[in-house]
Amino acid sequence: MNSNGLLKFIQKNSCTFKIEKNIFSFFAIVVLMLFTISTNAQSIITLSQAINNGLANKENITASKLNVKISNLQMQALYQKYLPQISAEYNYLYNPILQTSILPIGIFNPNYPIDATTNVKFGTTWTQSAGLTANQPLLDLSINRKINEAKLQVRIAALSQAQSEYELAYTIAQTYIDIYLQNAKIKSLIADTNRTYISYTLLKNKFDEKCLLKSDLNKSKVNHNNAVQLLSDGIALLIEDKVYLLFLTGANEIEKWDFEIDTSLTMKYSIDNKLNPINFEQLPDLQQLTLHSQLTELQTKSERTKHLPTVGFKGFLGANQFSNTFNPVAENTWFGLSYLGLDVKLPILFGENIHNKIQQLSLQTNQYNLQKEDKANQYTKDVLTAKLKMENVKSQLKTQEENIALSTESIYIFQARVKEGQESASNLNLEETNFQLLENDYETNKKQLWVYWLDYLKASGQLAILWK
Repeated sequence: MNSNGLLKFIQKNSCTFKIEKNIFSFFAIVVLMLFTISTNAQSIITLSQAINNGLANKENITASKLNVKISNLQMQALYQKYLPQISAEYNYLYNPILQTSILPIGIFNPNYPIDATTNVKFGTTWTQSAGLTANQPLLDLSINRKINEAKLQVRIAALSQAQSEYELAYTIAQTYIDIYLQNAKIKSLIADTNRTYISYTLLKNKFDEKCLLKSDLNKSKVNHNNAVQLLSDGIALLIEDKVYLLFLTGANEIEKWDFEIDTSLTMKYSIDNKLNPINFEQLPDLQQLTLHSQLTELQTKSERTKHLPTVGFKGFLGANQFSNTFNPVAENTWFGLSYLGLDVKLPILFGENIHNKIQQLSLQTNQYNLQKEDKANQYTKDVLTAKLKMENVKSQLKTQEENIALSTESIYIFQARVKEGQESASNLNLEETNFQLLENDYETNKKQLWVYWLDYLKASGQLAILWK
């Protein structure tokens, strides 16, 4: 029987299960539970394997990697602006109205008065032009600025990917530890179910001997039913956590949750009281703010370069046709044309307020710097808070472990005294109820301790120790 089948069996029988008439079935559940948890898994997945699988297969991580590739391609495209730009041009024009100009013919012909003029039409009805234009940039600081900006954009995209990986690794680690703790909790719940069953059968015998009130027997059965239900809920939660872990790791078949985790987790990763310094270099979102600040500074410089001249070579090689009739290949109507020269441009007016744009970028730079400072302070606070919470929970766990040991011993004593008729059943039922509450608080605190430890690793930039 696999874990899924076992879960259905428990859920089906938890309400109709007649403990006093079917003792064998109860112990069969316990045996099957132990067998399933320890031997049913087909493989063992370590924490580092789970995280690395997620980083390699999860769709959102793959999408982040594509963003980095896109940024790289955009940066490489900017280098093409240094290469010659060549274009082919062709025009065929019909001129129904030719341009007319005034010529001072008196200057050229003494037979006319000195101020005499005449109207002259220039051009022909049909004109063609064809040729190649080439531009070779020699000096354009804006291109270099854009390339530097693109390089930063690539780094920002890479940090965005790293942040996605950081968050995914944290979630996977949290889910993995939940599975580890849930396995331990199920073993404890099996022991609880066994203990409450012993108390119930003990009181059932007293009731059959007419030495116990039905209300006390009912309370004992409620305690045991609660223990059985908690066991069923625990298995369901374990399966949910395993399915979620498979989803986070990008597994193709998330229904195959019959795997085990590394039970030596606590030996590999110890929760100590040593406070390591925060590694800000390993916090991607903090580094992103630094690069965003640098990017706005570069953009400010780019705005200033708009005032600088651009220099390049410009050349043309082609020909023009002039004809009063429509004949593209008429003889003696085509005339060659070419030029090669230095092209210098000095921007004067842009149609925009560059000073205002520079002020905006300067404010954005300050904004990013302030956000970075605030984020760094927040991480410092989170690290200290996590350490304080870990120390407090450790103290609580130490106390709860001692109390659980004492309560367990007390219950066994109560069971023995009830059997001898030296103790009331109500006190035994009360001890069982209090023990369940105590154990629930203990399991909650164990989970919280690991959560605070993960929070500490995440805030201090040390989360990578889990998979690198």
